[in-house]
Amino acid sequence: MIDDLLAGISGNPWSLVVMAALVLGDAFLVVIPGEVAVTALGALAVVHGAPPLLAVIAVAAIAALAGDTLCYLIGRTIGLDRWRWMRGRRVRAALRAVGDRLQRRTAVVLFTARFVPFARLAVNLTAGASRVPAPRYLLVAGLAALGWAVYQSLVGAIVAAVVPGGPVAAVVVSVVVALVLGLLIDRLFARRTLPTDR
Repeated sequence: MIDDLLAGISGNPWSLVVMAALVLGDAFLVVIPGEVAVTALGALAVVHGAPPLLAVIAVAAIAALAGDTLCYLIGRTIGLDRWRWMRGRRVRAALRAVGDRLQRRTAVVLFTARFVPFARLAVNLTAGASRVPAPRYLLVAGLAALGWAVYQSLVGAIVAAVVPGGPVAAVVVSVVVALVLGLLIDRLFARRTLPTDR
């Protein structure tokens, strides 16, 4: 029954639209499971042959770039002190540190932040507020979004190709692997992207 449900999801063109909406929303609220959706559809692409893996990657990359760019535009037009949560001591320190790093290493910070959910929002808002030139931002953010989409999709695809047990096992294992890898990446890069509170 669950296999039939997953087969229906994978063959439905709306699955890509739902995934895109989750990835877009994930740019603003880290509790939205954008990564999980991309990984799950990457697994289903291998198990059921639909949606096509390249379509999953392309749609995920476009949605990720759109979400990041919206955050950039918010930072550029509204700034970094409009809402109360932005004025807290720790948040202000984090945004200041991100701004300093963005000026020196735009590509490194944007690429790293794409893989670290909380950092992603701060970095994109700060990139806009600190007036990182739009052409440079879009180029680097686009490459980072594509790299992220390839990574998330391939985690699901590779796990689905090697894990026996059908689509349910492939989706569950691929999502768990993606979450574990995400936590490891968070631990590796979070301290470089955002300062620790001492």
